[in-house]
Amino acid sequence: MKITFYGAAQTTTGSMHLVEACGRRMLLDCGLYQGHRKEAFEKNRNMPVDPSTIDYVFLSHAHVDHSGNLPQLVRHGFRGRVFARQSTVDLVDVLLRDSCFLQKRDLEYVNKKRRAQGKHLFEPLYEEPDIDALMQLMRPVHLHTPTEVCPGVTLTFHNAGHILGSAITQLDLGGGGAHRHRLVFSGDLGQPNQPILRHYEYPKGADILIIESTYADRRHPSAEDVEGRLKGYIDDIIQQRSKLIIPAFSVGRTQQILYYLNRLLAAKRIYPVPVFIDSPLSEKATKIYERHTGCYNAEARRLLESGVNPLTFPGLKFVETPEQSMALNNLRGPMIIIAASGMCEGGRVTHHLKQCVSDPCNIVLIVGFQAEHTLGRKLVEYRNPIKILGEELPLKARVQTINALSAHADKDGLMDWFDGVKDDVRQVFAVHGEPEKVSAMVEMVKEHGVFNAVAPEPGQTFAFN
Repeated sequence: MKITFYGAAQTTTGSMHLVEACGRRMLLDCGLYQGHRKEAFEKNRNMPVDPSTIDYVFLSHAHVDHSGNLPQLVRHGFRGRVFARQSTVDLVDVLLRDSCFLQKRDLEYVNKKRRAQGKHLFEPLYEEPDIDALMQLMRPVHLHTPTEVCPGVTLTFHNAGHILGSAITQLDLGGGGAHRHRLVFSGDLGQPNQPILRHYEYPKGADILIIESTYADRRHPSAEDVEGRLKGYIDDIIQQRSKLIIPAFSVGRTQQILYYLNRLLAAKRIYPVPVFIDSPLSEKATKIYERHTGCYNAEARRLLESGVNPLTFPGLKFVETPEQSMALNNLRGPMIIIAASGMCEGGRVTHHLKQCVSDPCNIVLIVGFQAEHTLGRKLVEYRNPIKILGEELPLKARVQTINALSAHADKDGLMDWFDGVKDDVRQVFAVHGEPEKVSAMVEMVKEHGVFNAVAPEPGQTFAFN
């Protein structure tokens, strides 16, 4: 058996790991690289594997840094099967169509400049027919249900607690007298006791472990702090008659924020203010969340049983058209605008930020991880002036962060999970983290008793008998 780490190695994005075993070539995830636009464009366009040689893809969850390059895989010859949970399949359908639309729009802008310069024009990474073809190759798999995908390869998914449908991937490899390996890939692990979703699980018996490291060097604040801080910001914008802009991923983070706002309003801890979800994708994703209530934790299910939908409340409005989105710029606060993308690299949130960042009465609230070189990271670092949509603007708005809203486990959560699965583990690979994060994970794993731990470089291969 061999494992080659192509994506999310020494970085947090573009998850893609190649497993070769039992005469098959299998990918753990097939994500888009996100970051500096030129670098991302080149990396995403040049796939490190020949798609026609891939037999199967095991998809941990729907976020585009894990799923976003699947249509290109199909476009260039992949005809195998993609295994995921049903809720992930549903989310992938809407997420990738949105990603396709955004890529097409960005490409039109790039090609307009290239045409004027007499340069050859770029083709899109993929188009709608490629997504249609991909969806025909998706195969839903239930949690805890061993599925023999081919002789010698058995797949089992366990709950990862990150976003709706997120899964820990367990592969049992070998058979016919050959030495067996149990490979477990954490995917992205959720922070314990987060709202809405159930806690991650602890699959047993792995000898090879691939673990994410996004927050391996820090602890998140207590989740109890979230409601108090949200209340403080809302009280502030009511007093200032200003805007609270929250860049948020359409899947996961948006639903978490809705949950907390619901709780604050139900407890009468805040006055009602207009809340605009300015993302058609967020509306679609929220409806998918509402269809898959079997993924909810006990508290969310209790609310449902009492007749309360935890993802809605009076004053919540979904913004559908671009015209409705632009009209928000002419409205005076107080108001809350929740818009994608979560790292501020595209989508409607960039236009709201452009309108709002120069007003010191406004608040920009960052509620998730911001990769290097993204606009979100520049906001967190308070770089001034800030360039948004090609225009340099003075950054005067207050930029706040709530790391407790992160859907990623912190160092304590990661090591709680590791301690629960490590009994038979003899090799650990730390992925999905910037260099200092994966280094921290390697050291913690060794401190917790597994000394064969490394942070692989992009393209590095490891072989096992």
